[in-house]
Amino acid sequence: MSKKRVAYYYDGDVGAFTYGLGHPMKPHRIRMAHDLIASYDMLDKMHVLRPKRATPETMTSFHTDEYIHFLSRVTPETAEELTFHGTRFLMGEDNPAFEGVFEFCSISAGGSIAAAQRLTSGAADIAINWAGGLHHAKKREASGFCYINDIVLGILELLRTYPRVLYIDIDCHHGDGVEEAFYTTDRVMTCSFHKFGEYFPGTGTQEDRGREEGRNYTVNVPLKDGITDESFRNVFEPIVSRILEVYRPSAVVLQCGADSLAGDKLGCFNITMQGHAHCVQFLRATNIPLILLGGGGYTTKNVARTWTYETACALGIEDDIDLNLPWNEYFEWFGPRYRLEVPENNMEDLNVRDGSLDKVRRTALQQLAQIGGPPSVGMHDVPRQSVGRHLGLGDQDEEGDQADELDRKLAQHARFVYRLQETAGAGASDESQDESDEPYPARRKRMSIMTNRYIDVAGSGSGKGAPQRRFFRSAARWDERYGRVLVGKEPVLGVGVAKGGLAAMMEAGGRRTPGEANGDEDWEDASV
Repeated sequence: MSKKRVAYYYDGDVGAFTYGLGHPMKPHRIRMAHDLIASYDMLDKMHVLRPKRATPETMTSFHTDEYIHFLSRVTPETAEELTFHGTRFLMGEDNPAFEGVFEFCSISAGGSIAAAQRLTSGAADIAINWAGGLHHAKKREASGFCYINDIVLGILELLRTYPRVLYIDIDCHHGDGVEEAFYTTDRVMTCSFHKFGEYFPGTGTQEDRGREEGRNYTVNVPLKDGITDESFRNVFEPIVSRILEVYRPSAVVLQCGADSLAGDKLGCFNITMQGHAHCVQFLRATNIPLILLGGGGYTTKNVARTWTYETACALGIEDDIDLNLPWNEYFEWFGPRYRLEVPENNMEDLNVRDGSLDKVRRTALQQLAQIGGPPSVGMHDVPRQSVGRHLGLGDQDEEGDQADELDRKLAQHARFVYRLQETAGAGASDESQDESDEPYPARRKRMSIMTNRYIDVAGSGSGKGAPQRRFFRSAARWDERYGRVLVGKEPVLGVGVAKGGLAAMMEAGGRRTPGEANGDEDWEDASV
């Protein structure tokens, strides 16, 4: 087996964070995996690096400014107030505002971005960040234990150099956050193998194929309970092989979520450690630059075992290591067998009982047959620095002057005027598209990853709660006379205006005050 240059990213602080007592997500599993990898003497065979932590500015290359600003200042004590009583940013019990949440996010995102930069620089063939793979996070809210979508940030970094990137997700849950981010582009093909049917996040049917330029570049493989190694291989290999043939990616990102393993607390598959790692072996053999990321996995000892074995697969030494575990700090956690294994159980494979697996595979291959060949990408010079830095925005001179005052005021008004909230009609305005070609639908309800039940969120399309802002119907405008933003027809000085002008409206959170006329149709009740 050919030798690969492997870069391994790890920050020793990542295992010190906790989502809270009783929460199934345990960041400590990354520390366990690292300790086991070190016990097998693999660190000497890789470039072990501590990634630079992602800055807020870097995170806003995908996430909204408001959301990143929220994460940077939220604490357990202020969560209720900053989330507007649980109606924005963090909804439900899946994503608590634990102590140090932003630092945890910066470690995760920093590792995936650094892994992408390592590949684009040509310094590594495979880059590993087991602290990454948080594929549920959305542009402006957390979801499914994920706060920052490090995968999207890493792929955006890859796209600065590579024309096409393939994202493969073998987590038990659908990779909805990454799919949603690249739903309308052909520069990223997403392929998710996941459980579907009354299961979080409730998305990922084979009718979801992408839209506009991204049509047919979103591949979903919905599976049923109890899928085994053999069944999984029979669907993984032909679909991925066909993708590699027709799409010809320049780089591959593999999300190795370990909740698809047999015996996982939140999973429902019956895949062994070897069956899970076969995906890594298969992609390693293609000699395409590869990023390996973590993800789900809630039986911590099995997560540590599998990611250790997959690290060995990346190095090409999986046949040389002893399956009897060496002594390590967490040795007693791996009892009673103390072996590097995750065996299958006696679950029934529902995928072969009614022939659904053959149908799913056939449908996916038919979709891929509609792709004539790899999409072309125009050649562009890769920017050596961000546009903001090139223009001097955000930098301070020697005298410590802050950014231009006008820019600061405009940003404040923009954050006020364009309150990024979902509306009941969002995502359903294009009636000319057929059902399968609709834009990614606005989620009126959220599903909990712990209970797989929908939760109602006030003001999120349920017909109750606070009024919401229609994003594209803003009455805000720039007034040259006063040199500031005006909302509606209200002058800055409040002359001839209903009660208090802009200041009163801001105090009311952009909503009508009692007794105010209903002339401005931009502000509507959530029940509309």
